[in-house]
Amino acid sequence: MTVTPTGTVRGKQNVLGVLVDATDYATATAQIIEAAREQRPFAVTALAVHGVMTGVQDPAHNARLNSFDLVTPDGQPVRWALNLLHGAGLTDRVYGPQLTLQVVEQAAAEGLPVYLYGSTQPVLDKLVPALIAMFPALKIAGVEASKFRSSQPGEPEQIAERIKDSGARIVLVGLGCPRQEIFTYAMRPHLDMPLLAVGAAFDYHAGLLKNPPAWMQRFALEWLWRLGLEPKRLWKRYVLLNPAYLSRLFAQKLGLWKAAPPAPATVPVHDFAV
Repeated sequence: MTVTPTGTVRGKQNVLGVLVDATDYATATAQIIEAAREQRPFAVTALAVHGVMTGVQDPAHNARLNSFDLVTPDGQPVRWALNLLHGAGLTDRVYGPQLTLQVVEQAAAEGLPVYLYGSTQPVLDKLVPALIAMFPALKIAGVEASKFRSSQPGEPEQIAERIKDSGARIVLVGLGCPRQEIFTYAMRPHLDMPLLAVGAAFDYHAGLLKNPPAWMQRFALEWLWRLGLEPKRLWKRYVLLNPAYLSRLFAQKLGLWKAAPPAPATVPVHDFAV
C-alpha cells in the first residue's frame, strides 16, 4: 500500500476478500500502456458488485482475481467500499468501458496495435468501425469472436499464437463475467502483453447498449438501468447479489467478518470458455 502526498491510499485493498486496486483512470491507463510498451504480461479487470461477489462465492475464482496485476473499482459501490474500509479517498470509479476508451486512445496515439477477442461477429462488425471513427489512428491487429464453448486441448496456445502473429500489443477481452476473467487468467502466461477483461464495453461502444444518465451512474443506480434493459437475464444478479454484497461489506467494516483474501492463484486453468 502507498499513500500519495494528498493522503489518498493506493494499491491493492481487501474488499470482501477480493483484492481491488485503489486507483484512477490516469494511473490505470498508464500502467497498462507501460506494460504494452515493455511487452510484458499484465492481467486487468474492472469489477462491479457482481464481479466481486463471484469471488466471494467461489474461492478458486477469488484466488484467480487476486493474481491479477490490476483490478479496478468498476462500480460505485466498489469505490465506496474502498473508501469506507480503507480510507482510499477515491472521487470516481474506474469504469471498464471508459477505461477501455482511454487505453485505446493512448494505444492509437502510440501506434500500439489492439486485438479484440470475444462477443459475437455481428457485435465486432459494429465495434471496429465505431472505434476507428473515434480514434482514426488506431491499429486493430485482429478480431476474433467468442466460440461459446469450452477450450479444447492445445487451443489456448493456438489462440496465443494467432494474437502474437497479429502484432498486437494489447488484448481487449469481452466474454462477460466471470468467463472473461478466467480467460484472461488462463491466457496471461502465454502472452507478453496486457489483457483487459472489459465486460460490456464491446456492446456499449458498438452502440448496442446505452449508458444510463450521468446522475444514475453517480448514485450507483446503473444496476437499475441495466435491469430495466435486460430483466430476465440480470434480475438474479442485482436482486440477490446487491443485498448480499452490502451485508458482507458492513460485516467486514464492523469486524464481524474478517474476509481474509486467499493467496493469488498459480494453478493453470485448462478448461475455460473461449
